[in-house]
Amino acid sequence: MRVIKPKRINKGDLIGIISPASTPDDLSTIQSAVTYFEKNGYNVIVGKNVGKYNGYLAGTDEERTEDIHQMFSNKKVKSVFALRGGYGSGRLLDKLNYKLIRSNPKIFVGYSDITALQHAIFHKTGLITFAGPMPAVDFSAEVSPYTEEMFWAIVTSNKKYGRIQLPNEEKLFHLTKGTAKGRVAGGNLSTLVSIAGTEFFPSFKDKILLLEEIGEMPYRIDRMLNLLRLLKVFKQVKGVIIGRFKNCYETDAMKKFLTLGEVMDDYFGKLKMPVVYNFKHGHIKDNITIPIGITISMNAGRGIIDITEGAVS
Repeated sequence: MRVIKPKRINKGDLIGIISPASTPDDLSTIQSAVTYFEKNGYNVIVGKNVGKYNGYLAGTDEERTEDIHQMFSNKKVKSVFALRGGYGSGRLLDKLNYKLIRSNPKIFVGYSDITALQHAIFHKTGLITFAGPMPAVDFSAEVSPYTEEMFWAIVTSNKKYGRIQLPNEEKLFHLTKGTAKGRVAGGNLSTLVSIAGTEFFPSFKDKILLLEEIGEMPYRIDRMLNLLRLLKVFKQVKGVIIGRFKNCYETDAMKKFLTLGEVMDDYFGKLKMPVVYNFKHGHIKDNITIPIGITISMNAGRGIIDITEGAVS
């Protein structure tokens, strides 16, 4: 498969905002995000169906699909941001026009539930997408300087980003030592396993696996990791990066449990490949942007991860 890098974004370019999953509870975050982009020198267009509700979905499947198609077909739009995650992206995978997306490659940004779209797009088109900050979540209130500095550096320059520095001089830790190099795949764990067995589930052969999650108790994490094990994902990948698993802890009511750390050690502690944790990616304020499909290298023993090529052209 030929990998396609979208064109970098420049000041004055038009940014498109869509809601492929859920709608923000507070619709004022949409205008707050628009104001942020405009203050930073960009123009903004909001999808015509943004702000709609269909239960927990941001409109019908057809409306959300229409906004994606319109943004990719609009020649003036240079990048497309998912407003937030939530739920619903997976319902669109068999409705997307991947030929349209491949013919109009552009920066596409989101994380969490957007993981489903990112892997479907990469698998079907080869387009690099970006697991990074979302308008209603990260660009609507107080913006993390760390998050925005890294994000804009990656999408505005075609030079390789190089070594990733964690915020506040934090360090990466390892479960197993070793080095590896490969294209990064993964993202939100529950979203990833929700497309397992479908034509949109990515190939993990020779990949670096990235995982993050929010609000799932350890036994549920166990269940999802076991599915990946049964699918032989851990035998295919070259390395594993464990991002932030936020609020993924046992409750006081549970008398018998394994901790999150014990579950992680069960699945990753004996792998004969590099495995690191404490990687600052996921549902957190200081959030590392990772281009899905880009080549990265890792040295687990030294706590080093490098983005070894530019993610945009």
